Amino acid sequence: MGDDRAARYWINTVSLDHVRAGVSGGFTQADHGKDTRLRHLARGDWLVFYSPRSAMKRGEPLQQFTAIGTIDADEPFQVAMSPTFHPWRLAVNFHDNRPADARSLIDDLDFISDKRRWGFPFRRGLFSVERSDFAQIAIAMGVDLD
Repeated sequence: MGDDRAARYWINTVSLDHVRAGVSGGFTQADHGKDTRLRHLARGDWLVFYSPRSAMKRGEPLQQFTAIGTIDADEPFQVAMSPTFHPWRLAVNFHDNRPADARSLIDDLDFISDKRRWGFPFRRGLFSVERSDFAQIAIAMGVDLD
């Protein structure tokens, strides 16, 4: 990240099983393996994962922020998971954290404008938020942004 660019703050909606794979491998993916939105992130940006479920399709409801880290690369890289699936990934330096229940933060998060339909913003997958919202989540996860 260039010295002129301030860090940005992102949320990625990912099931817990996939978050764990990313933490283990030090990466994130988005948009079913496409690189389009990953290219908006830059080294030094912060990323938190919201996990609506424990597993992608049939998992139990979770609704937690489950992992947090900083982007640790300048460009996404591609991997071959099968002959027909070559997803793009971006390196992440994950920080120790505790999971945080999303429902307990709804009233404090400005990016959630409709508090009754609070889950709607997370359907975007990977999206940016203001530092103030991200800081609320980080505090609940036991992580200091400074």
